[in-house]
Amino acid sequence: MTRGELGARCGLSRTTLYEVAGRLVDSGLVIATVPDTGRRRPGRPAEKLALNPAVGRLLGIDFGRRHVRLAAITAAGDEISTVGGTHSPAAPWSERIAVARRLAAGLTGTVPRLGPLGDVGVAVADPATVSLAADGDRALADMLGRSLGARVRLGNGPRLAALAETVWGAAKGLTDVLYLELSDRVGGGLVTGGALHRGAHGRSGGFGHILAEAAGAPCSCGGRGCLQTVASTTAVLDAYRAAADLPQLAAALSAGEEAAHAVVRRAAIHTGRVLAGLAKALGPSMVVVGGELVTLGPPLMKPLENEVRANALTYRSPPEMPVRRAELGDFAAAVGAASLLQSPSDAASIPSA
Repeated sequence: MTRGELGARCGLSRTTLYEVAGRLVDSGLVIATVPDTGRRRPGRPAEKLALNPAVGRLLGIDFGRRHVRLAAITAAGDEISTVGGTHSPAAPWSERIAVARRLAAGLTGTVPRLGPLGDVGVAVADPATVSLAADGDRALADMLGRSLGARVRLGNGPRLAALAETVWGAAKGLTDVLYLELSDRVGGGLVTGGALHRGAHGRSGGFGHILAEAAGAPCSCGGRGCLQTVASTTAVLDAYRAAADLPQLAAALSAGEEAAHAVVRRAAIHTGRVLAGLAKALGPSMVVVGGELVTLGPPLMKPLENEVRANALTYRSPPEMPVRRAELGDFAAAVGAASLLQSPSDAASIPSA
């Protein structure tokens, strides 16, 4: 855009806008070019300002129980690169950070400071960590900042996956999206008006602890019958004891084993009912379902969609609300962490020491 176009968008005074734009150009983060229109008019042509693609990339890191995944987005937001590695579930933070630094060096060609503005987006699974309400949480954020040599923006992994699917994935271009993740943990996020909903204490998206089955199995949260107890990867595999992992369960589904289909259908129906209730209350324009369990495909997604359609599409719900499978796969949280740097209001910024 030209400076005039930017001024019309952001409402800054001409003096302030020119000062800010000048500092960005001087720093190399922004470049100013004169477009070749083919026709010359009297006077100096207006310069166009754009992010400098050579400066660096926005980096997101997803620290999981057994993995570290990275996503880098070009400053102009037109390309995503990803890379991942694994570690032991008992690995200390120092080892996980070392994996992240090694992967980052290969992905960006440099060692942090990684983002063009010196920020790194970080996704973690535990909402308590994201809230930064306790000294231990802040200690983790400070440690990450010091170890990565950058300012750290923390976010909840499933909620950042919701952001990623809205910006880059199945719900691209929409502003009101409900996202549910079915993995070892069941969680999600809500994007409303184009922004992530965090809740008063940064713990929104705990959809896995909505009641799904009255008098059901005990849940780690202390309740019973939560969606986590019927639709997490662990719960589904425990219910179908003939499979040790998802590929074996998928093979059983492909072979037409009725017991496998019954277990997956049960999880899908309970999930669909929970999603239908959420859709009635929140009114999203799309529901996106992600996580490793969706790799089971139609045996899960078809009964899930049918259940949402049967229970949510009333006179209070628009019939055009679709249910879509997530598109970004294992790297959704890392992509969301990087996207957070483009719109950072969702998480706290913790400066490096």
